[in-house]
Amino acid sequence: MHITEWLETIPAVSIYLLVGVVIGLESLGIPLPGEIVLVSSALLASQHGDIDPYVLGACATAGAIIGDSIGYAIGRKGGRPLLAKLGRKFPKHFCESNIAMAERSFEKWGMWAVFFGRFVALLRIFAGPLAGVLRMPYWKFLIANVFGGILWAGGTTAVIYSVGVVAEAWLKRFSWLGLVLAVLFGVTSMLVLKGRAKKAAAQSGARSQAGEEPVAAAPEKAAATAD
Repeated sequence: MHITEWLETIPAVSIYLLVGVVIGLESLGIPLPGEIVLVSSALLASQHGDIDPYVLGACATAGAIIGDSIGYAIGRKGGRPLLAKLGRKFPKHFCESNIAMAERSFEKWGMWAVFFGRFVALLRIFAGPLAGVLRMPYWKFLIANVFGGILWAGGTTAVIYSVGVVAEAWLKRFSWLGLVLAVLFGVTSMLVLKGRAKKAAAQSGARSQAGEEPVAAAPEKAAATAD
């Protein structure tokens, strides 16, 4: 069953809670499909008057901000041993290469990594706990967390809802199949772009590590020459 069809079977209040909880847990550091649930719910709201897009966006925003804040507190208390523990539980997401890439982003961009990380699936999971582990000042984290959460959750809800309303009106004559195909095309395009961005970031990280290795090896080479 498609996730949108499943969401149609549950009450509006349950959808609000589901969106808030899933996004909150994802922001806390647990790998869950928060973005997929939000997009599906916003699209469903555009087709069913029972679901208020404003309430949906507010629940998504609250889940994002609260989840990130809890993740920050856990990361600050748990430190790096927490990342190692998460790496054993979720090796696909919290492997050493992903953690290293996220750390480089934080070192380079600071609080902006929290803000823009909200729009990248991997950094969305890392942002809260890693900011706590790296001891980012909470006031900086809170500002980036709040504004990033509002823009990502509220903006995604507004855009998908608007697109759904327009698409439904335009494609009504072609049946729901046309709408589903249009949505699948949009989601596929988004995933392809994200995949390319992730690949480019990984290649950039690999080049960065390769550039650092000769520097680290230089003192050893000098010592060997001196001997």
